[in-house]
Amino acid sequence: MNRTVVRRPRAQTDAAKPAPGPAAEGERSALTRETWTEAATEVLVDQGIDHVRVDVLARELGVTRGSFYWHFRDREELLRSVLQAWRALSTEQLTARLASAHDDPRQQLRDVLSLPLRGRSAVRAARIELAIRAWARRDELARHAVDEADASRISYIAQVFSALGFAVAEARARAFLVYAFVVGESLMPGQGNATLRQDRGRLVEQLLQQSLTR
Repeated sequence: MNRTVVRRPRAQTDAAKPAPGPAAEGERSALTRETWTEAATEVLVDQGIDHVRVDVLARELGVTRGSFYWHFRDREELLRSVLQAWRALSTEQLTARLASAHDDPRQQLRDVLSLPLRGRSAVRAARIELAIRAWARRDELARHAVDEADASRISYIAQVFSALGFAVAEARARAFLVYAFVVGESLMPGQGNATLRQDRGRLVEQLLQQSLTR
């Protein structure tokens, strides 16, 4: 008796890219890699890293899971994109703007100290920063990104103090104190009204430009 062999299709793995169809083609053209990265950042801020998953993001964006794989191999590549976008916006682009805004290092220092007071943009940046630092406490990839960002920001502030005439070691120490103050102000916006927060910034600015007496 002849037997008919029925070949079952091989199961598609989670990381495999689905075959393109009309719906997938439309979703691919509508969304970009940046769209997925921004959506992942939103979920990270609002719900935490455990909820940054392909199914959650697809539901948030109103598309199929398959459209995700036109832009990313897997979830890890997406997480790397979130960290890269955060570094580019909150470190590289920010320090470039601060450095080019003024030639006077005193004004550059004043601009750094004013960062936590810049309205909605400061609140938004602080929320992302807090979420990424919470993620970094349990993940090596995020921890490495945070360490690099901290080092880069402190290095920029140290250059400002060097321009003010301080020796390298002292410039870095003062830069660390300024950075710790800015991070603290960003993560504790409810400690004092706007006037009090501005007064604190001016005090830090005055204290850290003074020469130490030995």
